[in-house]
Amino acid sequence: MSTKFSRKTFLKGSVAGLGMMALNVCTAGAASAAEPAAAAAEDTNSLNLVPKKAASVKVTSRGSVSGGWQGEPVFPNWKGYVDDTLAMNHMYTFVGYAGQGTLCVEPEAGVTGFNLFVNNRQINTAAMAAGGVWNVDISGQTINGRNTIQVGGIRPRGKQVTVRVGYPTVQEGSLQDVGIDRDALELLEQIIQADVNNGFPSAQMAIVKNGKLVYQNAWGKVNSYNPDGTPKTDSPAVTNDTLYDLASNTKMYTANYALQYLVTQGKANLDSRLVDLLGSAFVEDTIDITYNGYENPGLKVNKQWKAELTLRDILRHQAGFPADPQYHNDSFDQCAQKTVPGATNVLFSGWDGSAATRAATLKSIFKTPLMYKPGTKTVYSDVDYMLLAFAIEAITGKGLDAFLKETFWDPMGLTHTTYNPLLNGFAANDCAATELNGNTRDGAISFTGVRTATIQGQVHDEKCYYAMGGISGHAGLFSNATELAKLASVMLTGGYGENRYFSRNVMDAFTAPKKEDAANWGLGWWREGDNQRCWYFGTQAPSNTIGHQGWTGTLTMIDPVENLVVVYLTNKINSPVTDKAANPNNFNGNWYTASTLGFVAQLLYQGLQNHGTDPNNAYSALLEDMAESKFALVAEGGSVPATHPLVRSGYAVLEAMAAHANATHSYLDRNYFNDALTLLDDTRDAEELAKLKKIAQKY
Repeated sequence: MSTKFSRKTFLKGSVAGLGMMALNVCTAGAASAAEPAAAAAEDTNSLNLVPKKAASVKVTSRGSVSGGWQGEPVFPNWKGYVDDTLAMNHMYTFVGYAGQGTLCVEPEAGVTGFNLFVNNRQINTAAMAAGGVWNVDISGQTINGRNTIQVGGIRPRGKQVTVRVGYPTVQEGSLQDVGIDRDALELLEQIIQADVNNGFPSAQMAIVKNGKLVYQNAWGKVNSYNPDGTPKTDSPAVTNDTLYDLASNTKMYTANYALQYLVTQGKANLDSRLVDLLGSAFVEDTIDITYNGYENPGLKVNKQWKAELTLRDILRHQAGFPADPQYHNDSFDQCAQKTVPGATNVLFSGWDGSAATRAATLKSIFKTPLMYKPGTKTVYSDVDYMLLAFAIEAITGKGLDAFLKETFWDPMGLTHTTYNPLLNGFAANDCAATELNGNTRDGAISFTGVRTATIQGQVHDEKCYYAMGGISGHAGLFSNATELAKLASVMLTGGYGENRYFSRNVMDAFTAPKKEDAANWGLGWWREGDNQRCWYFGTQAPSNTIGHQGWTGTLTMIDPVENLVVVYLTNKINSPVTDKAANPNNFNGNWYTASTLGFVAQLLYQGLQNHGTDPNNAYSALLEDMAESKFALVAEGGSVPATHPLVRSGYAVLEAMAAHANATHSYLDRNYFNDALTLLDDTRDAEELAKLKKIAQKY
């Protein structure tokens, strides 16, 4: 014979069996006088078990529920249907970090009790009265990565509880908090400082891990050289607030961020055709140009190609546009794709950076024929992102800078991120300078209107400055490492605080490999892939690491596996051109370790505590190998003088080795250093050798 138990009878028996365990009644809101015993009549079990170990968290009243949420589940049955997958209806998972997190909890009027768990830890809900909206501090329960809330036992049945989940923000932290070995950062500091001591201009770095800003630092001066190439001694030091010209890092944090936001909001479609966004002139105004080395398909076919171009094609850098048509240069030969004195640029738009010239540049892009059939090649083209800037402005009805400021920068509290710093409250010395003699490459290049004075506080990129008024999707953004790291952290979570920016599906779409045989490219984003971006992200980064670099010497790296963001900014081109006859685009700053960008990630990963034991001896061995590589390059160059930046950068590696050995007091580190000294030439390097031996004598 079977015996039937009511839920009420079962609970009574269960409570009795618990001995001295207390039964707490969750009175999240008392029943109104109009419904005194209605709840009990409807459901005799209106009690929820809340054990003594239930966490008491800070609960504060909240007024408005406006905001952009990571999730807004309404329990029970938040998925909107009931089937045999019953468990999912009571659980919701979100991305968070240990030590931070707030839920916005709204029990419907009439709710007498409910259960709330965060990562299996029960939360005391007694203070969350029905009909109210409550901020619930769950910072003591969150973990790094995916967190789960569980809501159930809502009484009386038929009532609902809404839980709104915000996004994590970047908070202050320490290297120790997140398990990064301090020695790794000390080694990076020693290398960068040694490079600066030997002629490298400046650098700035910020690291965010697990939602914590754990490192920020700066080296060098805001302007290191006079126009004649002599060291500038009266320039102020770079600080963590100094703005850097981000160059092509701009692409990710302007055009990409804007499109990811608009697609998430349903206001843009990646398969929208450019001609539909910008008008028929995008196709009809195309002119005929035969590019040297490329087959001309004819104007009719070229127009057909352009008519089918989508936003997705542009983001893939497979749209067919030439890399650098130089709309600002009146002597640029479009067929040859190079400056030819006396030539006429048939796509010239202007060089004064005015609004009229910016509008004329759009018309020049309309005229530009494609160089190859879309989808058949990957050609990294700035035109792609100039075009995206205009497309975003067409979609939003706002200037690109205004849209980004009101959508991202202001809500996130970013006060040092802007286009055109000198027009937006910043002085020249608030910004790290770039080229010493304007855009002339120390006199090797000339065109009408070219700048000749040191560039500081203005965008270096020629197309952006002269043709786009400083506001473009391909270049023009200024920021510092700390603020850019905060902005980059949004790619780990999709939002910031109560600002929802990107859905997970949209982030996945933009960061997935664009093709299986081109896994180092996403939609705009650069990917590590199968060790395909080592020069930027190192060899230890997982394949889904994303980021970008900029020609002025800037790097962003975002590792979703480690919840890690590294921003490393330099102004390596704030230095003389090494040999303008041989290569006017090769600056002295390019020769230094500090300019190679990926060395930062390479050394930082070794400092993650879960990667092994004390790494200091490995660091010394690596430094010796780096020095050997430097002087192998010196040997390849033949008779290279001690003043050459490549030699100076070799000296810097040895000086960093000396500083490292001095700090560790390890005989193994000293042995590595002494062995590395044999790389020096007794004649050419006599002065440096004497300096380093004197340092060694201090051990």
